[in-house]
Amino acid sequence: MQQFTVPQFIDVEDKIIGPITTRQFIIMLSGFALIGISYKIFDFSAFIVVGLSIFAISGIFSFAKINGSQFHLFVLNLIQTLKKPGLRVWNHTIGKSEAEYAEYKEIETKELEQASLPPDKHYTISRLAELALIVDTKGVYKGGEKGEESEIEIINNNI
Repeated sequence: MQQFTVPQFIDVEDKIIGPITTRQFIIMLSGFALIGISYKIFDFSAFIVVGLSIFAISGIFSFAKINGSQFHLFVLNLIQTLKKPGLRVWNHTIGKSEAEYAEYKEIETKELEQASLPPDKHYTISRLAELALIVDTKGVYKGGEKGEESEIEIINNNI
């Protein structure tokens, strides 16, 4: 059986230039590109303010870590947390679409019940007694044929 080396530290990013990772390099490169564009657009005093703020923001996003995770992941988690309500409240009122859906399901279940039920059969007492005798004798007694008078009817007539 061949032995394979198991990769260790897979969560560590690759370093490309000294201690700088690829992600950090790309963020700083885009920050310097924005600073260059702002040099062409603004006059020198506005360029200094905008350039320093862009440099600070790109530095924070590329090098800062909060609780061991990168800053941009922290910002994304913060935005998601702020979008969700902190307190969840049960709204017991039913909306219009939910009410329509409940009404539709009620009609559908009634139709299914009516379709699945056999037609109503009304059994007489003598027929019920005959069915009970069939069940009690475990099918030995077959019951009377139509047109013939069954034993149960004879017994009921004699009583």
